[in-house]
Amino acid sequence: MNFEDFSLTKETLKSIAEIGFEEPTPIQADTIPLILEGKDIVGQAQTGTGKTAAFGIPIVERSRKGKNPFAIILEPTRELAVQVAQEINRIGKYKKANVLPVYGGKSIETQIKALKRGVDVVVGTPGRLIDHINRKTISLADISVVVLDEADEMLNMGFIEDIETILKNIPGERQTLLFSATMPQPIMNIAKRYMKSPEKVRINTKGVIIPKIKQVFYEVKEGDKIHALSRLLDVEDPELAIVFCHTKREVDEVSMKLQQMGYNANSLHGDFTQARRDEVMHKFKNGLLDVLVATDVAARGLDIQNVTHVFNYNIPQNPESYVHRIGRTGRAGKSGMAITLVTPREYRHLRLIEKTAQTVIGKKKLPSSQDVIRAKEKNIAKDMAEIISTEKHAGYAHIIKELAETHSSSDIAAAALYAAYGEVKESRPEEQHYEKAGTVRLFMTIGRKDKIKVADIVKSIASEANIPYSKIGNIDVLDKFTFVEIPEDLADRVVRSVDDMVMKGKKVKVQQARERDRK
Repeated sequence: MNFEDFSLTKETLKSIAEIGFEEPTPIQADTIPLILEGKDIVGQAQTGTGKTAAFGIPIVERSRKGKNPFAIILEPTRELAVQVAQEINRIGKYKKANVLPVYGGKSIETQIKALKRGVDVVVGTPGRLIDHINRKTISLADISVVVLDEADEMLNMGFIEDIETILKNIPGERQTLLFSATMPQPIMNIAKRYMKSPEKVRINTKGVIIPKIKQVFYEVKEGDKIHALSRLLDVEDPELAIVFCHTKREVDEVSMKLQQMGYNANSLHGDFTQARRDEVMHKFKNGLLDVLVATDVAARGLDIQNVTHVFNYNIPQNPESYVHRIGRTGRAGKSGMAITLVTPREYRHLRLIEKTAQTVIGKKKLPSSQDVIRAKEKNIAKDMAEIISTEKHAGYAHIIKELAETHSSSDIAAAALYAAYGEVKESRPEEQHYEKAGTVRLFMTIGRKDKIKVADIVKSIASEANIPYSKIGNIDVLDKFTFVEIPEDLADRVVRSVDDMVMKGKKVKVQQARERDRK
């Protein structure tokens, strides 16, 4: 089957060809004809199956110009709203479809102006759409198509009442399309209450994840997980990796430990402001960050093409979450690797995931310390070969010539590598025990009541004072203030750099702690 079989207009076919869609995915093949016939749809499919185009193509085909929007698409997160709006704009390029993303965290005045000018399709989060409805800045009188995308996620995020409020404000004579990875009872209730004899389409999970994603697990003790993760990062050497944790606290802890071990890692979870989230995602998408440590909710809607590895630091709590997580890799037809760390008592849960997701997760032996060293040596050799091929080393030739008079070429090369890379050894998370000789304790006027976290302190000091994460010692965050251990020779630099810095909206004073402060 190909897209011509759907009897689409030449404008839509032209944009589809430009985007690079070669043939319909299973969800597109099953749903596009039904949607074009005007039927209500309940589609069960995972992220990454092409469902945006499954409803986007028919919406573009039926687009019409008017003062008010004719289609509305509900998404759980800002990222998904922006992503879906962008894709439908691309599909509707030659039909001149005007698609507007509407979400919180952005000026509502800008959105109001755009709505007044006229919009064909609105893609929005429930909360911001309710805001527009209450302000009477959006008219739903002409809506003929409604899409509830990622419905189970909107349920998990507490949007069901908002969804019902929005549906009640839309004319009854409409087409309703519901897409969800899972079908919990509240979602089924929505379908029964607000849909007319919907056609049910379900895409086999096995057909989605098996071809592109290699899945393995490693058995580790709970206390050894960070060590296991560091070994796997060294040996696998991912281009971009996402590490999933259950809780926000664990995200911060894992991210901080990886940073202290020298990895280019950062965290992402629900406590982040939108500006901070945007900053982290910009770095990750542009390769300025190698490892993103995140919760399930924070990673919803991420569509980053070059994620080569997903690590389940904690085994997912249900099979559906597993499929969602590993769907972050293997995007756009590329291969991917999904690695799960499993404690001995979690075996039964792992087998349940395999059975439900209709997949096989193979067991592997954790890389040894020697495997890590060999992987690092291989990367060093790769770096050297690249430098030699570009002749960037030519400026050092005269130094080598002088050294060659008294030293062997192998000794010179080995010494140069040592100077550049230090000793090739395995990175290990170190427990800090303070106070140590040669360190001082700094006093900072910010604490738990200001919602500051250890990871925030580490990142701020390292970036502002331009010192390695590993140089920052023990951090004690108390209710109103924080103590930080710093090497004595770096204390003045840290005080100068961080004093009067704004953290969590508060100007922070930093000074060397006095004895009475420590008690």
